[in-house]
Amino acid sequence: MEQAMPVYILSGFLGSGKTTLLQRLLDHWKGLGLKPAVVMNELGEVNLDGLLVEQSVPMAEMLGGCICCSIRGDLSTELATLIKKESPDVVVIEATGAANPLEIVDAVTEISLYQLVELKGLITVVDAAHLIELYRSQQGATYRLMQEQIRCASVLILNKTDRVTREEAEEITVILRNWNAYAEILPAVRCALEPEELLDGLGGIHTEARFGEGDELQKSEDQDVTSKDTEWTGASHSTHDHVMAYTHYFKRPVNSEEFEQFVKELPRDVYRAKGIVTFSDTSSRFLFQYAYREADFMKITPQGEVPDVAVFIGEHFSSSELRTRLLQLEKRILARPAVVKRSL
Repeated sequence: MEQAMPVYILSGFLGSGKTTLLQRLLDHWKGLGLKPAVVMNELGEVNLDGLLVEQSVPMAEMLGGCICCSIRGDLSTELATLIKKESPDVVVIEATGAANPLEIVDAVTEISLYQLVELKGLITVVDAAHLIELYRSQQGATYRLMQEQIRCASVLILNKTDRVTREEAEEITVILRNWNAYAEILPAVRCALEPEELLDGLGGIHTEARFGEGDELQKSEDQDVTSKDTEWTGASHSTHDHVMAYTHYFKRPVNSEEFEQFVKELPRDVYRAKGIVTFSDTSSRFLFQYAYREADFMKITPQGEVPDVAVFIGEHFSSSELRTRLLQLEKRILARPAVVKRSL
């Protein structure tokens, strides 16, 4: 079975410690005998942070702009090229400190429309002293951007805790929890924490690997069907994950009317959806786009081998509920019939 390429996003404001964490993760993966690769984004024309990464690590440089705005369209191309050229085991995207995480997630998921990737999580590194200073002033674009980076995180690393008092650290923890009720908070100094501990906490963002040809139809039970996911993704997920993006790879066509109804009923926490789907009641494939509660379907003829796939982007929605519904639409999972009570 073809495995999805794991992709991690490193977020955090300028000087928070992202590159230090990146080096620790690269050392961890290389110690396991894996081949990591990096996409490095800098606002300037010179990749200074990239000079700190060993030359043996494959790297794609995106300079002179922010990947969430001016050079966003290049990200999926750079990522696809890096994967095809280097065949890494894992990819890390270190975004400039000025980047908006939701926009990066949207850009990264573009590649899943034509290549099997797994967006594992968004790690945000927080400079403790800088955050409390900004929080107390509560003004400016920097403050609002830091809020977004924290709010969208799967895991929060509260870095440089040695530069604040215990009382301030407790105050910061309350701030983080108010802005993000779901992400695990890991205090650190110089991002010195166990990589295993960090990576184990990234179960929230995941994609579903493809079913094998011999997969049998499964019956839905009361428990979360993601218990079965452990066989494909290597991690279990709770019913209400802190999810930034969920990618579903279709194995079978779906009914057009049922799928359109499903899209109309998407939770409000799903901000954007897109994908390619084959309908069982038509002869064509369709590209669909969903944003701001509006959906659009366009008939397409993709070039080459392009999978049927749907990507859902948002905050705190239940990926397992979406997955269950999509499996039902594909007839890969049977909806459990209602219980009929009979009187004696």
